[in-house]
Amino acid sequence: MSDKPFRVLPRLTDANEPFWLGGAEGELRFWRCQDCGYRLHPPGPICPRCRTKHLAVEAVSGKGTVFTYTINHQPWIPTFDPPYVVAIVELAEQDDLRLTTNIVGCDPDEVTIGMPVRVTFEHYDDNGYEVWLPLFEPDVAGGAA
Repeated sequence: MSDKPFRVLPRLTDANEPFWLGGAEGELRFWRCQDCGYRLHPPGPICPRCRTKHLAVEAVSGKGTVFTYTINHQPWIPTFDPPYVVAIVELAEQDDLRLTTNIVGCDPDEVTIGMPVRVTFEHYDDNGYEVWLPLFEPDVAGGAA
């Protein structure tokens, strides 16, 4: 019996696999335009800024801030007991690079907008189908990368 809550796991594709498997190496990875430097999330076939197809996967620092959040008190998912925080985290490397995620490692009432956070990964193995979900925890050292 796992102590992790049930999660609906993403379907891996060539485009999103680096994101979902990067946690195996402790890296939060995004596609980045090699011409203008823009990071794409979710992934796409071209850069939305300069329209090039010259993209490559790169890791980011995993540091960011809580852009906004809500505390869920409704038991929507079996074994995922409330309360828990659903947040949008803005990554340090780019103002509009944001993830919808959970804040873990602290009491939900301690979460604030602008709070420094860092990535942590929750590994799921469903009969050999593996993913590393990026969650965020308070960054007690603080500051962006």
